[in-house]
Amino acid sequence: MKFNTFSALAIASTLLIGTAGEMTFNPTPVQAETSQQIAQNSTGRFVTVKQEKSTTGTARIVREGDKTYLEFDGAFSTANGPDVNVLLHHNNTVDVNLDEGDYFTLAALQSQTGAQRYELPGYLNVSDYNSVVIWCRKFNVSFGYATL
Repeated sequence: MKFNTFSALAIASTLLIGTAGEMTFNPTPVQAETSQQIAQNSTGRFVTVKQEKSTTGTARIVREGDKTYLEFDGAFSTANGPDVNVLLHHNNTVDVNLDEGDYFTLAALQSQTGAQRYELPGYLNVSDYNSVVIWCRKFNVSFGYATL
């Protein structure tokens, strides 16, 4: 019979004997960082992808209580365009045109300039995404991205 590490730990945990001789379950807490905890320290500077669509500023992931947010700093600026969205992308770098399935659409861009904040859905595994992208849906054009 094959045992994986989890099975072996589960069996060992259930076989611990208490001081009175009865069987007790005494699991050891695991100190695993969740994707939300890892993500809270993620910060990146925007890089322009499409030269005539300059994007500058900083993006960061922050955790407050049980919520996680994507924030742009006050220096954030990007070009105007139709249907501009904020995406989370799987890759560290982003091309001008994106392939469906490589990103998660977070929200419509709130403003072309200044500080802004977007709440990330609780079901989203933030560690699956390595960058934030400013993207025009209508023309499938990335204006800029920040690696997180």
